[in-house]
Amino acid sequence: MSDNKVYKGACFCGAVEVTATGEPAAMGYCHCDSCRHWSAGPVNAFTLWPPAAVKVTKGEANIGSFAKTPKSIRKWCKTCGGHLLTEHPAMGLTDVYAAILPALGFKPGLHVFYEETVLHIHDELPKQKDVPKELGGSGITLAE
Repeated sequence: MSDNKVYKGACFCGAVEVTATGEPAAMGYCHCDSCRHWSAGPVNAFTLWPPAAVKVTKGEANIGSFAKTPKSIRKWCKTCGGHLLTEHPAMGLTDVYAAILPALGFKPGLHVFYEETVLHIHDELPKQKDVPKELGGSGITLAE
């Protein structure tokens, strides 16, 4: 028996359900142009998980995918258009959108791609120019 917490999530209409098991590798806010356009908002709240921790438990055939670049494979429900997750193969992580995991206590640790922000947030969290060095970025931190 595992002590890992299982967080359940679903798309807007409930046709697709996912689980994320354990604890996320990171949580934060993304300000990149792609995430802003994809989410139709000024910032995107992310939770990053090892891919093996994320499972589609219902409606897998109802998932659409789009890869603007090989760095991100975005997935959504074909029925309601509700966004589910983004796979990041180069980072070895999967972003399950914080909004679809209601039981997960969202505790952001940083902002990524803050150089591209259109909404300045003054919360004293680190503001990365792109992503941390260990994830392939520059590791440069910007001022609030």
